[in-house]
Amino acid sequence: MNFYADLHIHSYYSRATSKDLNLEHLYVWAQMKGVHVVSTGDFVHPGWAKELREKLVPAQEGLYALRPDLARPMLSRVPAACQGEVRFILSTEISNIYKRMDKVRKVHNVVFAPHLSAGEKIQKQLDAIGNIRSDGRPILGLDSRDLLEIVLEADPTSFLVPAHIWTPWFSALGSKSGFDRMEDCFGDLSKHIFAVETGLSSDPPMNWRLSQLDPYVLVSSSDAHSPAKLGRECTVFQSDFSYPGIYKALKDSFHENLVGTVEFFPEEGKYHFDGHRQCHARLHPRETGQYQGLCPVCGKPVTVGVMARVEELADHPEGRRSPNARDFVRLIPLPEIVAEARSLGVNSKAVQAAYLDMLSKLGNEMAILRDIPVADIQKVSGTLIAEGVRRVREGRVRIAAGYDGEYGTVHIFSDDERDTIDQQMTLFR
Repeated sequence: MNFYADLHIHSYYSRATSKDLNLEHLYVWAQMKGVHVVSTGDFVHPGWAKELREKLVPAQEGLYALRPDLARPMLSRVPAACQGEVRFILSTEISNIYKRMDKVRKVHNVVFAPHLSAGEKIQKQLDAIGNIRSDGRPILGLDSRDLLEIVLEADPTSFLVPAHIWTPWFSALGSKSGFDRMEDCFGDLSKHIFAVETGLSSDPPMNWRLSQLDPYVLVSSSDAHSPAKLGRECTVFQSDFSYPGIYKALKDSFHENLVGTVEFFPEEGKYHFDGHRQCHARLHPRETGQYQGLCPVCGKPVTVGVMARVEELADHPEGRRSPNARDFVRLIPLPEIVAEARSLGVNSKAVQAAYLDMLSKLGNEMAILRDIPVADIQKVSGTLIAEGVRRVREGRVRIAAGYDGEYGTVHIFSDDERDTIDQQMTLFR
């Protein structure tokens, strides 16, 4: 049986996150989204670590379940059609800021631990280095290579995944503060890196253009700052449902137990194109070259996005498939499809009511987006939403690409198409 894992999220102890980003709400939203394994996030933060010890109980090897007395009252908030098993895996993101090769590096890394005692060892080491209390994602003056060493010493099966590797400001290969090669980032310990996270602004085909990334398994995660964002990207396994099963599937780059990934359309990510948000200047990399890398409005340097950075480092043309490639699918979150069909804001009461109605009658969001027949969706939600799901599955979307921290804007229907479909619906009522 395949299962979905979202391996990179945060807790409410991280800055700029929802106050609902706690274990109870993650338990509810994971079921609604169709995610079976959820990162705890932030396990080195003392306050969050205390909650993890108090609220989680051991389940399958290396995975944890919400304590039954806490889970039972939350289950009433989950539509019966969505209810299922949820497990937590210990992970945390670390912001590493340090100087290497005569340049300041800012790299985010996601760390995984097989049990709470290993997590406590990592926490103790990092507490001696810097402040781990002010932010769930601590900012430490620690080289990524040295963080990896601490992780490996905590337990033989602890591991590190470089986060959203193309993000301009905070990533291993980012244009602003990263490196040109993964080996430059992790030095003599590079052999212990076996998976990298592609991030919201890139997808597997973009990463397949680099031979240097062929040895690594590509994973995708939501990097959620609120429970409702769970599963917007995730990784699909058919391994043993345990920490060792997940570890083995990731470490063995040719192992069949890692099925693939669920992706954003990369244009929807916040850093796909180049640009300058303050001036609302969105630039395709070709345009950036025409303007010599400067904003056409104010003349300041633009933020070079993921598309341009991939092009800079790529040694293969578009269309090349890595020998280690896995399957992937691009999706748009269901509330965004409903909002587009209804011409309403995604957070409007009408959109949220329609979304919950679909979950209660059809099942979890991942099943609706990927598996449930469009005809069945139409019976519940009408022609427009069903057609929206069909078009997303077929990749028939238009997106004004994200840039310099602004998410891309998705369009599934034109106004004329929406009116035509509405008229057709009226004729056949």
